[in-house]
Amino acid sequence: MREIEGGITAARGVQAAGVWCGIKKGEGPDLALILSEKEAAVAGVFTRNQVKAAPVLLCQEKIGGGKFSALVANSGNANACNGRRGMEDAVRMARTAAEVLGRPEEQVFVASTGVIGEPLPMEKICRGISMAAGCLGRDQGQQAARAIMTTDTFPKEAALSIPMGKGAVNLGGMAKGAGMIHPRMATMLAFISSDADISAGLLARCLKEAVRQSFNRITVDGDTSTNDMVLLFSNGLSGCPHIRAGSREHRAFQEGLNWVTARLARMIVQDGEGATKLITVKVVGARSDGEAEKAAFAVANSLLVKTAFFGQDCNWGRIVCALGRSGASMNLEELDLFLGPIQVVRKGVGLGADRNPSVRELLRRKEIPLTIHLNRGRGQCEVWTCDLSYEYVRINAAYRT
Repeated sequence: MREIEGGITAARGVQAAGVWCGIKKGEGPDLALILSEKEAAVAGVFTRNQVKAAPVLLCQEKIGGGKFSALVANSGNANACNGRRGMEDAVRMARTAAEVLGRPEEQVFVASTGVIGEPLPMEKICRGISMAAGCLGRDQGQQAARAIMTTDTFPKEAALSIPMGKGAVNLGGMAKGAGMIHPRMATMLAFISSDADISAGLLARCLKEAVRQSFNRITVDGDTSTNDMVLLFSNGLSGCPHIRAGSREHRAFQEGLNWVTARLARMIVQDGEGATKLITVKVVGARSDGEAEKAAFAVANSLLVKTAFFGQDCNWGRIVCALGRSGASMNLEELDLFLGPIQVVRKGVGLGADRNPSVRELLRRKEIPLTIHLNRGRGQCEVWTCDLSYEYVRINAAYRT
């Protein structure tokens, strides 16, 4: 496998555009359009929040058809909690894009992100769709990635080429998300393209597995959103043979998809609102993977742990407290904690980390690995989170003002 450029347009036969149509203040792009030159198979994963935005509900209806031609996505407005009008506007977005692009409406998907409870400015959006259609290109992927940003500070893109036989399959993706980030899923959008020849059913299996170990392993603030979705489409334009379940090609495709989703997921946490550090929380030695997950998320979501990392304070007692309330089986006398390669707790007893210059140096870094050994079994889980700073409060206090 080889990392390549291009983001969402890295897959053959995929074009994108990002334009400003006036949804958001300023002049940055706020509407994205993605087009597959050939009808593609599609799979999706959606928020488990019981309050779902109209675009999510509409895409959940369309996903059963298994076919994709295009996607239109806006930022600045979530089109959530708008009643009947919200669904009518989501349908109108899809219909407008279908007419402009000459594609079947049932194959055009929609996504929105931004403020909840405000109606979409549909005249601006419809004009924006026409503008975006005129800007479509293989070199416009980053503009599309910028168009879906809200409080993000940088566009999130990843792409990979996977050797298959005499050719190669390309995968490319873009994502947004910085706050309201928590599994199942977060306030995030992710769109991934592929030129593999693969069925919608197998694509769905691959996506579910990739999301399990990437987007469902991140947390910024423990909140989930009304608008989250991940869409994966694949148009078969690579020229490589059809991918069959259980084949070597299937395994290679899964590995590549896992890499792309994990790369995007880590970028989301790295860009967490007000974040200064990316923290990897790895729990090993739990009685089961499920218990390891409970322990990892209890630590990753602890406000006290997150603020300690922001303050560069090796307050391992906060980590122990989070583990104790996690619901995972543990015995303090069996617990070992490591920051990077440095052990800070052995058998539940601190080793004087506050006086260790190497620990202080490690806590100043942008990326910090924390490993927790429960020493109770073989279960393990890895979660990505970030620290919690003053800036997080400022961003969210001023989000609507």
